[in-house]
Amino acid sequence: MFKKLLNPGNHSSSTSFGLLLLRAGVGLMMLTHGYPKFSNLIAGNFLFGDPIGLGVEVSLILAVLAEFLCSILLIVGLFSRFALVPLMVTMAVALFVVHISDPFGTQEKAAMYLLTFFFLFITGPGKYSLDQKFFGKRTF
Repeated sequence: MFKKLLNPGNHSSSTSFGLLLLRAGVGLMMLTHGYPKFSNLIAGNFLFGDPIGLGVEVSLILAVLAEFLCSILLIVGLFSRFALVPLMVTMAVALFVVHISDPFGTQEKAAMYLLTFFFLFITGPGKYSLDQKFFGKRTF
């Protein structure tokens, strides 16, 4: 199971290029949400919500890990499927907890991220990724 999650997928060059563009694009967009949180964490500013009752500090740290660190991993395609899990959880919390009573126009961004992350989880990062370089040549 672990080895299967590291497999970048067996995609054509054009499909892998599309996956690279999607990974990099959505990762960079998510990074714009994660970097301000990362800056706040480094500065000791813990003004953040506590949507699932873990505490403000823990919620901020988990959001930074997902939106900042996992976004970087997704962009470069390293441990991609593992990085996508915290991103999917974060977007599920945003969609189904934080914005549950908001109109769909507000929920739409979290839903789009969640759908995209789920798609990338299913397909894998493609051959233009560090997962391919480190794990793609092995026979499982």
